Amino acid sequence: MAEATVELTDINLAGDDHVVPFQVEGMDVRGRAVQLGPLLNTILGRHDYPAPVARLLAEAIVLTALIGTSLKFDGRFTVQTKGDGPVDLLVADFSSPESMRAYARFDQEALDAAISEGRTSPPELLGEGYLAFTIDQGQGMQPYQGIVPLDGSSLEEIAGVYFRQSEQIPTKVRLGVAELLDRDEDGKPRHNWRAGGVLAQFLPPAPERMRQPDLHGGDGDERDEEHVNDDSWAEARMMVETVDTDELTDPQVAIERLLFRLFHERGVRIYEPQGVLDRCSCSRDKIKGVLDGFTAEEIEASQEDGQIAVTCEFCSTTYRYDPSEFTAA
Repeated sequence: MAEATVELTDINLAGDDHVVPFQVEGMDVRGRAVQLGPLLNTILGRHDYPAPVARLLAEAIVLTALIGTSLKFDGRFTVQTKGDGPVDLLVADFSSPESMRAYARFDQEALDAAISEGRTSPPELLGEGYLAFTIDQGQGMQPYQGIVPLDGSSLEEIAGVYFRQSEQIPTKVRLGVAELLDRDEDGKPRHNWRAGGVLAQFLPPAPERMRQPDLHGGDGDERDEEHVNDDSWAEARMMVETVDTDELTDPQVAIERLLFRLFHERGVRIYEPQGVLDRCSCSRDKIKGVLDGFTAEEIEASQEDGQIAVTCEFCSTTYRYDPSEFTAA
């Protein structure tokens, strides 16, 4: 990340699909913000998800971009949910420095029933289960995983619990997703997805200012129950809470301008943006490496019309192999 800071009037706006780090020194707040457009359209359009599923996956993608781009090493950050709701699996995966991929799995019959009954909020679609945040630093390093229960809370709230449990950092997240309907150059109807998010964290020089009450069931002392949040953090959190979906997703309101609206009285600094690209990590060689471990019976069972075809769940690319390419065990 570049250390130099600039004034809003002096910069080229980052635009869609770029995460913008920021700092509000007067409030001891650091954070990241993003608006996603083309990347989101490509990922969601590739699978033609029903709208409730697309919205849910879009939130996961925004959250993953906000956290994943903060990695200070070459690695991978993954957000994954597993639940007993109609959408039983969400996966959004960021590989540094800029590659994003994502997909959702859902039960069509259960989803149709949920839609007909008006049960399409994120908690209702996900059901009970867990959300896992996984950080993988690569070969030779043990992956770190933080797990938070799916308890009827939004992804925004769950992310805040994760940072409080795992990092002991007061964190506020706002996520927004919108469908835009307009017409293309030829006057034909056009559908686009947009999403945005802001992640703000309280990082004062004095660690005791960050002290928060324990989570329910924690082992902290009883004095924590009477703790009052630091005034600066309370103010920053309130500001982030005021951001609505229209502001986060409006193509006419750049993310830098939104940050200026929120924090200009305190003096917000904008740092160099980081791009995020739709880029899957699958390849013909990687999948062949998996198939090389199949037994002769498994190779035989995988054939159809004399070929083995494997489709990547993330990018929908299909790789085809001749069975003779494999030496089964």
